[in-house]
Amino acid sequence: MTSAPEISICIVSTDARDDLLRCLASVFAGPPAGAFEVLVIDNASTDGSAEAAAARFGDAVDIVRLERRRGKAENDSALMARARGRLVLLLNEDSQLTPGAADRLRDALDAAPRAAAAGARIVSPGGLQQPSAWRFPGVAAALAGALFLHRRLTVQSKGTAVREVDWVQSAGMMVRAAAIAEVGAMDPAFFVYSDEVDWQRRAHGAGWSVIYVPDAVIVHGEQLSHGAGGRRRIVEFSRNRDRYMRKHHGAVAAGAVRGLAALTYGLRALAALLLPGHSPRRYAWHAYHSLLPGRGEGLRESAEAFNRERDKGGNR
Repeated sequence: MTSAPEISICIVSTDARDDLLRCLASVFAGPPAGAFEVLVIDNASTDGSAEAAAARFGDAVDIVRLERRRGKAENDSALMARARGRLVLLLNEDSQLTPGAADRLRDALDAAPRAAAAGARIVSPGGLQQPSAWRFPGVAAALAGALFLHRRLTVQSKGTAVREVDWVQSAGMMVRAAAIAEVGAMDPAFFVYSDEVDWQRRAHGAGWSVIYVPDAVIVHGEQLSHGAGGRRRIVEFSRNRDRYMRKHHGAVAAGAVRGLAALTYGLRALAALLLPGHSPRRYAWHAYHSLLPGRGEGLRESAEAFNRERDKGGNR
């Protein structure tokens, strides 16, 4: 890969050694056609992620090792600034690229020159499709959720043809470098969650579109409220949804969405008491933090605590 890359594949990883290795293995097993580069930010991991990736993939991966933890929006922005390709494919560390997926995203963007980003069809490790494109958050979308019509009215990752959508999930999102230059970096105020929604909202405001590409498939392990630090993830998810609403719609609309989201999750918590395989506690956490997004400790506080401990160790 000595020539200038056309596609830059960018991954942020935090203490996810095995996920990162699987993600990188999938990239090299099903790479895009033509020149590409792979960039990784190791977010101050303590599990040997960076060392394992370097040992296995060598110079094929450009690894940036951070000493202090940062938010995903800041790290994705740093990767986009470092990337040399005209297209930037963002992957989560627990994403896996399938053969041909990057090429199909690139081809779709080439066919839609005013599309800032293209999102893949995302499936679970078991092969079940996950929603990966939606209408922008707002009072109408929150009301649809409260009426349990969200899959019909707000989920846009449907059908078999490329289509314009409001926003796509960054676990498998290819972004045009020209759009990054015009729209700017992701807002670091969104530590994680809603960062890509905010960016795509700004892209739409600048006259760009976003497309969903169903024949580009990426496997993704869903972490929200199920993975490590489940409640912290719910806190961060809720506070940044509220941040997005206040930024783009104002305080009144944000308050309405808080109430509707809390109602939705409260009803789900009650239903979960009767449905096997569902966690009433998890839905109750969602309801509480949706209504009171300023309460509780999220992933930002966890990173700040980690950094304080690391700073103390460095000063000894």
